[in-house]
Amino acid sequence: MCLTVIIIMKKKIEKINQLLIQHFGIPQKAKQLPDPLDTIIGTILSQNTNDQNSFKAYRNLKDNFKNWEEVAELKPAQIEKHIKVAGLGKQKSKAIFELLQSLKEKQNLISLNHIKKNSDAEILDELTSFNGVGIKTASCVLLFSLDRNICPVDTHVQRVLNRIGLVKTNNPERTFYEILNKIPEGTAHSFHTNLIRLGREFCKPTMPNCPQCPLLKICKYENKTKVIKSNYSKRDFMLLDNLN
Repeated sequence: MCLTVIIIMKKKIEKINQLLIQHFGIPQKAKQLPDPLDTIIGTILSQNTNDQNSFKAYRNLKDNFKNWEEVAELKPAQIEKHIKVAGLGKQKSKAIFELLQSLKEKQNLISLNHIKKNSDAEILDELTSFNGVGIKTASCVLLFSLDRNICPVDTHVQRVLNRIGLVKTNNPERTFYEILNKIPEGTAHSFHTNLIRLGREFCKPTMPNCPQCPLLKICKYENKTKVIKSNYSKRDFMLLDNLN
């Protein structure tokens, strides 16, 4: 990709980020960066559910066991009992079980602290080698545990960025690589978090609240709604900023 295209993309992202901050403010970050293993397990639990339910499941594990070594001694069915509130219990318990077992087998240590010294690309490659860990989950570790300038792409971010016209992609992974290395330095956390809020509160999958959207003036979505919704609800709890 030529330098001009990268510069243009960066300027567009900077504009979007500024408009989102004007409306939502700068999102609060965790006072202490969570452990990478905490983040990867929290992200696994967050798949296809809301942050409140995934937080309850995460706390069920953290409050009932001293460490991940104890969780690694459980069978998947036992893990499932503690995380059922997050949904997809069999799938998520299997992913957590296999992740912990893989770490134990590979390094005889249940930890991901060794990745802190690695490059973004190396971390993405290593983390996505685990069953049940995709690009979104791995990139969440980079942003929330390692404070790297990386923007994970979930369904909200995917929907918003396509509707406003920043990208034209058909899946989150392609969007992730489209914007990779084009996020203005130091803005990834606010950009990512506020895009999620926009997707939750305004740019919903069906019947988005376009008239009140803070990105209305720059949005290229062709099927904008015209009716102002009166039942606006604030949804600002973010699981990955509340793991500690």
